Amino acid sequence: MLHLSFSTKYMLRALLAVLMFPAAGAGYAADLFPVRPLRMLVGYPAGGPNDITARITAEYLSNVLGQQVIVDNRAGAGGTISATILSQAAPDGYTLGLCANGEMAIAPNLRLKMPYDPLRDFAPVSRVGAGHLALVVPVALPAKTTADFVGLAKAKPGALNFASSGTGSTAHLAGELFKAMAKIDIVHVPYKGAAPALADVIGAQVQMLITGYSGVVPHARAGRLRVLAVTGAQRLKAAPEVPTIGEALPGYEVNSWYGVFAPAATPRALLERFQREIAAMTRTPAVIARMVALGIEPEGNTGKELAEQMKQEIAKWRKVVEVAGVAKE
Repeated sequence: MLHLSFSTKYMLRALLAVLMFPAAGAGYAADLFPVRPLRMLVGYPAGGPNDITARITAEYLSNVLGQQVIVDNRAGAGGTISATILSQAAPDGYTLGLCANGEMAIAPNLRLKMPYDPLRDFAPVSRVGAGHLALVVPVALPAKTTADFVGLAKAKPGALNFASSGTGSTAHLAGELFKAMAKIDIVHVPYKGAAPALADVIGAQVQMLITGYSGVVPHARAGRLRVLAVTGAQRLKAAPEVPTIGEALPGYEVNSWYGVFAPAATPRALLERFQREIAAMTRTPAVIARMVALGIEPEGNTGKELAEQMKQEIAKWRKVVEVAGVAKE
């Protein structure tokens, strides 16, 4: 009979748990998770709405999981660089992504060759929230309303620029839709994220940006830029004094959503655990207050529901691309 030391038995048990873990259903191996820090990929620089939402989520998950969740900003290409890294990461639960409709629903309609399939290469976990975008301009620009801006653009065709957080981002398509519906000629200037785009609006290097409301709040309150309108169908609860673009351009509506994803083939037990924790987070009063103050409505749901919403979003933005006449790259 083979006799093993206590340390050897412990090592063998740990190895068995690791071997069982990739196929874990409701097995005890999932109970050992996590044993080291996790990372949450974000496709935009620090300071933008995606980053703020990711940090709220990472902070909450760090507390409930007992391991730090580190936000890893991989900016560029409308969020697709980060999403590509996520799609190629090990499906062990230690890499998550806070993704938005820019990289998951818009980019597939703008690019001839995508480095990933948003419906095949990811495991949807849960929506975190959805928020309005805001139409902002430099304080020096003589436009106090959406109608004022449209009037300036019509008076000087091709003279005004609009920034975005990257080609293929929600901000880009929201701007293109605005341009098409207002029947104005303004020039797109893409940036590597919302934060640098905002900086150039504040500095009056560009004349307009449509971006997440959460990212502009501090700057608007400090008087560094002017918010003309928000993009949802209804005015924001947090800022009922701000009109919607639709009040000036009937039918205009764009919302941005944020969701947590994992690489495809991540064990179901872990996906279900993440989903439960995020659902609980979106019902937590302190988190709700922080998100609503930034113009984001918390929206925990299931991975299956998120997958269905993605299908609908891809179809919606395909129509927007056609209406705006944006060429595929």
